[in-house]
Amino acid sequence: MKSICKLNLLLFLCIHITLSVNSQEKGRAIKYGFVYGIGEQGIFPFSDDDYLYETKSYKAQLNYVFKEVNKFSFEINVEPSVFISKHQLLNKHFITPDYGSDYLEERDRQTAKKTMKEYSLGIGVISRYNFTENMSAYALGSVGPMIIDTRTERMAKGFSFSDIFSFGFSYKIEKIILDLRYGVRHVSNFQLKNPNSGYNSTNFEIGFFS
Repeated sequence: MKSICKLNLLLFLCIHITLSVNSQEKGRAIKYGFVYGIGEQGIFPFSDDDYLYETKSYKAQLNYVFKEVNKFSFEINVEPSVFISKHQLLNKHFITPDYGSDYLEERDRQTAKKTMKEYSLGIGVISRYNFTENMSAYALGSVGPMIIDTRTERMAKGFSFSDIFSFGFSYKIEKIILDLRYGVRHVSNFQLKNPNSGYNSTNFEIGFFS
């Protein structure tokens, strides 16, 4: 897992250095900062009585403005992220006898609450509308590879994908940009492994950029 974190950090730094050079020519072409978020399954639009899923996220974020049209701007979004999540099976019947002769032991083990770490690299596009020089709203869509360190009845351990769609609001105060975001996230592995029922969460995030 340390190698994954180092890889994400190295990629983030490389992109930052490259775009910093471009920003000298294009003015304010890039923004970078930190985002903290909380989320859980069971908040609109999700509602599943089978499981509990709660998460906290820590993200480094880099936005690169590649196009501006009137009051609209379009940005590449890069987010190396760590999610610390808690999961618990609530519906014991979700574990079926197909798990084998140790069904009861497996069911008891799976229904215990688990803490998981998820390491992801989100890459996406932001479509932003600038109301004024200091205030804007946007939509964000991203997808990226992820490593999860714990197997549950819903999803296998290891490689998977993190898909995010969010709406946000940004307000600039001098040189600092305050960012608030509401969005949804889906985690699955595209049937590369079983099980693959995945996790869903509704997320609220706050970020600071410069």
